[in-house]
Parts: sequence; structure tokens; C-alpha cells
Amino acid sequence: MTDPSALGPVLERLRGARVLVVGDVMLDRFVAGSVERISPEAPIPVVRVRSEQTMAGGAGNVARNVVALGAQASLIGLRGDDAAGAALAHLLGEIEGLDVRVVAEAGRVTTEKTRYFGGSQQLLRADREVSSKPSAASAAALLAHLEAAAKTAGAVIVSDYAKGVVDPDVFARAVAAAKKSGAKVLVDPKDKDLRRYAGATVLTPNAHELAAATGMPVDGDDAVAAAALTAADRAGVESVVATRGKAGMTVVERNKAPVHLRVRAREVFDVSGAGDTVVATLAAALAAGATLVQAAELANIAAGIVVGKVGTAVATHAEVLESLHTGELLAADAKVVDAATALEHVQRWRRNGETVAFTNGCFDLVHPGHVSLLNQARAAASRLVVGLNTDESVRRLKGASRPIQGESARATVLANFAAVDLVVPFGDDTPLGLIQTLKPDVLVKGADYTIATVVGADVVQSYGGKVVLAELVPGASSSSLVERINANRPKRSA
Repeated sequence: MTDPSALGPVLERLRGARVLVVGDVMLDRFVAGSVERISPEAPIPVVRVRSEQTMAGGAGNVARNVVALGAQASLIGLRGDDAAGAALAHLLGEIEGLDVRVVAEAGRVTTEKTRYFGGSQQLLRADREVSSKPSAASAAALLAHLEAAAKTAGAVIVSDYAKGVVDPDVFARAVAAAKKSGAKVLVDPKDKDLRRYAGATVLTPNAHELAAATGMPVDGDDAVAAAALTAADRAGVESVVATRGKAGMTVVERNKAPVHLRVRAREVFDVSGAGDTVVATLAAALAAGATLVQAAELANIAAGIVVGKVGTAVATHAEVLESLHTGELLAADAKVVDAATALEHVQRWRRNGETVAFTNGCFDLVHPGHVSLLNQARAAASRLVVGLNTDESVRRLKGASRPIQGESARATVLANFAAVDLVVPFGDDTPLGLIQTLKPDVLVKGADYTIATVVGADVVQSYGGKVVLAELVPGASSSSLVERINANRPKRSA
């Protein structure tokens, strides 16, 4: 196994890597709600819809993962000129660091996958798609984009979802263009006939795809390694990285012993797009000069992060770096997080039918009043998120002598309370922006406030949430503790 300290420099080199992604783009929709009854029209659950998200899927999600890791990416694909295609184009256009070269074809149906969830259970997936080849004009445009983008790529990902874009001509041109620039070609294969991927550098099938393509068992390390080697022989490729779900990953390179990497996730919530994360991380790392095993270990960490998130998510550069530096297997599970990561947790909890409480403060010197507030806040909902004023924010509010404890220390203390699920530092004078982002079900402050003076109370009440004023512990405050400390401090003689 690679020394983890060697992976940090590899991750940093990703910032200079460029990856070309070519393949089937699609729109992913996630409709979430609660199930409270069975329909009188048919024996099916009725979902009371609470939220809907749209994300770029397929090759689009692969490209999202590449840029989330800090690398640069170009995306070549095909969409329809319909409403779903316009929505997809808008989503892709908002991704910073992504060069979008997606061709719009008149009359084509944009591939769209809609997943319906009741609580944490996926109830239904509805697909709109075609699997036809591009028109002559669209094919010419795709190939022109491919030739131009491949010149600066360090790796080329062929993301084949069997929707028609990756035909033999497109694949052959991708391989030829990659060879000219010295780029490696990675394929996430969906076709059982692996011979069509001849010329690629690495294949990244999952265990089911590997078994279907080779007709061999994949129930164990040795079996997977044997099937991967057979797949490499049939496809004429150098290497195979097989993803195995809870069993991790297996890396097979010609004339080398297979390497088995164990799963890096603490909690698996949603496996949608995990394969996209793997191939994206592999390609970015190889483009940055990593060995295949180093690239696979980074991909294993990234995949572990993604399966703990909602929908076709991405692993960010910061999350992977945090995993490397702290030894945490899943950075998204750390209690001290930024607002974006907190929102992902909140969305996941809500899809599981849980409610979220929010409170905030400086928590400079934690005292019994703080403990009581946190326990009362947690009792008001299934989960508790605590907003923590940063050091600069505390200084603006309480003066240059505060805080007594730094932001990191205060966050660590809060994170170790069993009642607290997340700690989110914020730099504003008030938590209003954080409240607007997270939309908690319950907002909790001490009873020294009134509902009219609680920041964000009107926001929470506007969507049906409630505001709770927690009972106070008499005489407990950080300011009074500071005053007592200063009063008891020996005075210096003149």
C-alpha cells in the first residue's frame, strides 16, 4: 500500500491536471418526500413531495467530479434541444473550471433519470432516453471538439452509458487523439463486448459488469483478480480497476500482483454516481503523474466520501485532503464542517424523515448554561446543528480581548457534546445567512430573547418552522466568568 503521506503531494498536483471527458451526458432528478398512506387508486405509496434537486449526470457528473478535485476538465457530449437539455446546459455552465462542449441536436430526447424517495427508501426511477447514434452533423461536431480538446489533456475518460454517443468511430478517434498527446485513456464500460474498448489504458467496471463481460465469478479477491485479468486480455488494455461496493476495489496491472483496497466509507447512504467519482479521480491523478495504485487509493477515499452523500454527489479537494491529514475515512462525517457540507447532511437527514434544530453562539467559555441550551435544542428535533461565531466575528461583537479560546478550540469542545451533530463556523455578525441556507425545522435561543428579537425567527416561521426559547440557568454566562477571572487576577505593581 502507498504511504498516506505520499498521497498529499499527488492530490496537490491535481490542480495542474487537465482531463477530457467524452460520453453520454444526462440530467438526474431527485424527488424526495414522505410516505404517509397507500393510494386508493392502486397498491402503491403516495409520496408527499418535500424537495426536488437536479444535477448533471452521466459524463456530466464525471466532469463535475474532476473539477471538484481541483483539476481542469473539458466535457464533450450530446443533448437534445428540449427543456431537459436546456436545464442540463444551465447546470453545466455553472460549473467553474469546466470547458463545456456539449452539442445540442434538434429532435433528440435528452436522457433524464428521475428518482423518487420516500424517506430514505428509493421507490421508483423513471427514465426518458434514446439510445440512437448522433446525426451526421452532430457526429462531425463531436469529433471536431474531441480533436481540439485532446491536444492539452493528460487523460481522456470515455464515459459510456450506452446512449449512443460512444460509437466505434468516436472511441477510435478518442484513442488516436490521446496517443498523439501522450494521454491515458480510461473507460467506464457498459458493453459486455470488451473488445470494442481495445486501445484504452484502464477499464473501471464494477463487479456486476465484470462478471457479465467475462462470465466468471467475482465472489472474493482471487476471483475478482482472475476476472479482471481476463477482461484486460479480452479488451487488450494494460490495467483494470474493479469497483466492488462494500468490498472496496481491486487493481490489476499486467505482470504485477493484484492490489486489493478495502472500502473507505463509514456510512453508505446513496451509491448513485460512485463509479463516476472513481474514474474521475483515477484520471485526474494519472494526469498528474501518479501511479495507478496511488490513483486508486485516492479514488477509494473519494468514493467513500461520495456514497455518504445525497444523489450524484462529488468529493471535493478539501474533503479528500481532510481525510488524508486527519486519518478520517469520511471527511463528510466530521462534525466541524462548512455551510455547503452542512446542507448536504441536512438534506440527507430530511430524506430519512428526520427534523433539524439550529442554535448559535460564541461558546467562548462553555458553562452549564450552554450545556442546558444544547440539550434543550437537541430535545426539540432529531438532529442539532450549532452555528459558531468565528474569532473575527466574536471580536467585532465582544471586543478585542475576546474570544478567550480560539475558534478551533471552541469548535472541538462543541463537537464533543453528544447532543451536537454538526458545528458550522460563520463569519458574519449574525447567523441569518446560515439559517437561510439550512432552513432548520426548529430555531432555538435562550429565554433572555423574545421571538421578535431572535435573528432568523421570521425566516423559520415563514416556511412553517418553529422558534423555541430555552430555559436559562441562573447566573451562567461567559461574560460573567471572564469578569470573575479578571477580578481575581493579581494586579501588577507599578
